[in-house]
Amino acid sequence: MTESLATTFSETLRHECAQDWQAATGHRFVAELCAGTVSDREMAAYLVQDHRFLDAFLMLLGAAIASADRFEARLRLGRFAGMISGDENDYFERAFAALGVSAGARARIADTAPTAGFKALMREAAATRAYPAALAVLTVAEGLYLDWAERAPRPLPENFVHAEWITLHDNPFFRDFVAFLRSELDRVGPSAEAQARDFFARAVVLERDFFDAAYAPEPVPG
Repeated sequence: MTESLATTFSETLRHECAQDWQAATGHRFVAELCAGTVSDREMAAYLVQDHRFLDAFLMLLGAAIASADRFEARLRLGRFAGMISGDENDYFERAFAALGVSAGARARIADTAPTAGFKALMREAAATRAYPAALAVLTVAEGLYLDWAERAPRPLPENFVHAEWITLHDNPFFRDFVAFLRSELDRVGPSAEAQARDFFARAVVLERDFFDAAYAPEPVPG
């Protein structure tokens, strides 16, 4: 698909945000992560901030489960919540240990502006109790990461901190889940078009800002 051939609702929203979407998926941080050249300092600071999303993200998933109009959708969302709570959280703990970032050090680092903004957006979408709003943010958060991860050159970097972050966002389960999110947004999004468009666009901008912030990180305390 090219951006000019958008035919579904989710593709149309992505087309409308193409500049910011492409800036995020083609970001310097993404390129250096995929090449295995991003510094430990920048990777640690990035992961500390990304880990901060888990609480608000699980809240958003819970809101999507509660507001979904089909049992099958609740099952899919619930299985994904289990993966986030298990495999992904386990990766964070192992990565922090490898990078020498203690729990105390993480607690002393403030949220960056994009982190605070994205957490607020997730909670705002959850508070609407509207399935299209939750789907719009989830589709950006997961779809944008799949977009860059599936284009990572092979072989992957030797350092598991880099390689596993890529494979967590490019594997059959994850690809299938992103396809599910897009299909659900296509199905229910047009019924709340303005709301879905607003949350989608704001989420894409915050994703771009989040990658930008990786190059102005707070020093990770010892």
